[in-house]
Amino acid sequence: MEQKKNQKTEGSQETHRPETIERTKAAIEAVLFAMGDSLELSKIAKAIGHDTETTRKILQTMMDDYRREDRGIQIIELENAYQMCTKQEYYEYLVNIALQPKKAVLSDVMMETLSIIAYKQPVTRIEIEKIRGVKCDHAINKLIEYNLVQELGRLDAPGRPILLGTTEEFLRNFGVDSTEHLPTISPVKLEDFKAEAEEEIQIRLDV
Repeated sequence: MEQKKNQKTEGSQETHRPETIERTKAAIEAVLFAMGDSLELSKIAKAIGHDTETTRKILQTMMDDYRREDRGIQIIELENAYQMCTKQEYYEYLVNIALQPKKAVLSDVMMETLSIIAYKQPVTRIEIEKIRGVKCDHAINKLIEYNLVQELGRLDAPGRPILLGTTEEFLRNFGVDSTEHLPTISPVKLEDFKAEAEEEIQIRLDV
């Protein structure tokens, strides 16, 4: 009986062999790529299940490998933190991409919906639809998909409706550092929004 127990224990140890160094490197690469920003050494070590000193040595080996190999990315150290980024000699290719004209993806309906969210946030879908006079599910879903709008929580009211607001990506895209610095909407523009919404309602009724 004891012999069988020992055999079972030995078999269990064989199925839980330590990860290879290459797999550990791949795990670090995946973590740094997914995070994007710099990540503290202690957090990387915890993620891969090693102590910090061992993790540091593995990272140093990876950094040396990236320097020697013909790769477009590198790992850099920033005050006991590490980050994966593009090698400087390939920046020109990124600039070429950035200079390409971007396709407009926001329709008038989405722009109107986004404007309401920006100026009324935190705001619920029902409140947005009350202002526009029509359903805005599709526009809201697209704005969330484009990372211009996000869910901020839920209103403490019956049904606990979702509260919507703008994101940091919205601020970057529209060149403002805070929603407090959004330009004032003129009364004329508000009347335009109202007229367009009423026209949209009439079109739907006619259909």
